[in-house]
Amino acid sequence: QVQLVESGGGLVQAGGSLRLSCAASGRTFSSYAMGWFRQAPGKERELMTAISRGGSSTYYVDSVKGRFTISRDNAKNTVYLQMNSLKPEDTAVYYCAAGKYVSVPPHLIGDYWGQGTQVTVSS
Repeated sequence: QVQLVESGGGLVQAGGSLRLSCAASGRTFSSYAMGWFRQAPGKERELMTAISRGGSSTYYVDSVKGRFTISRDNAKNTVYLQMNSLKPEDTAVYYCAAGKYVSVPPHLIGDYWGQGTQVTVSS
């Protein structure tokens, strides 16, 4: 079983930056594609970005492309989300997920989920 714990969320003003971390337990971290989802109040959970098992391939939804960067360090069992130029509409609970990446349409099937971390961007 894989356990995921997110950290790094908080309150930031528009235009600011945050770096989220997702620490995974177990020895099978490198067997999974990883991704970050977010869910705003009253809205559907959406995939923002995903990264392949080895970290060589990434995907970004249009709304965050150019602002957010996903990366992973398999030696540390950790995936990161660097968020720059944050906007109020980025306010949501951010979830880390481990699973399988589907390319058509781009999606991550989450087998394991973290508890989420709140990101609030003030205007």
